[in-house]
Amino acid sequence: MDVNRGEEMRYALVVLFGILCLESSAAAQVSIGIGLPGVSIGINQPSFPKLVVVPGYPVYYAPRGDVNLFFYDGLYWAYQRDNWYASSWYNGPWRLVGPEGVPVFVLRIPVRYYRHPPAAWARWRSDAPPRWGEHWGHEWEQRRSGWAQWDRRTGQAPAPLPVYQRQYSGNRYPRVEEQQALQREKYRYQPQDPVVRQHYQQQGAQPQLGERKQQPQYRPEQVQGREKGQGREKGQGQEKGQEHEKGQGRNK
Repeated sequence: MDVNRGEEMRYALVVLFGILCLESSAAAQVSIGIGLPGVSIGINQPSFPKLVVVPGYPVYYAPRGDVNLFFYDGLYWAYQRDNWYASSWYNGPWRLVGPEGVPVFVLRIPVRYYRHPPAAWARWRSDAPPRWGEHWGHEWEQRRSGWAQWDRRTGQAPAPLPVYQRQYSGNRYPRVEEQQALQREKYRYQPQDPVVRQHYQQQGAQPQLGERKQQPQYRPEQVQGREKGQGREKGQGQEKGQEHEKGQGRNK
């Protein structure tokens, strides 16, 4: 009985050790979400990725690795676990993007430029975009009708890459609030796509983590009122200065 009990204990320890090893390995593969509302999506880019323009499209793709990573109009776009995510930095944090919020040029990327496409895409043409209508349903296809059609002669030029991010990797990868400050300082590109501009505005509207003092927000009419008030104060100051100078002149 003691022998059987010892064997059972050894078996249990071996199983426990295997589970711990698997969990440690999985944790090493997952990119840590740096801040809200970013999420961890299982992508870890240890350094600035190599990005190549998709021929005929204003989109870059990452040819190396096993990640569906793209860059379009100033943002990184990743397709992971049947969802789209966006980020202003190459290793996140990532923001979930719903089917209605994916730019059309991202949807148009041919299947062959997905480094890790879902197995169901194997029967689709590699030189054509994924069948998003089949994937997301008829209602989505009706709302986004014409997404795969455009005049290639009047194509949009690719946005410049934020190459300044190459110097930030490993332990130097910045926190969320630092990312936003660096982006404003070093990357002056403004998105051309209306959908991407909305993503930019949403990111800018999010409060920065660790920010202790917030700037007061004013509505347009409040701003105009403040400007008028400042104008009155300035005028009153000028009048007082003129009266003071006149008084000095009389004293002389």
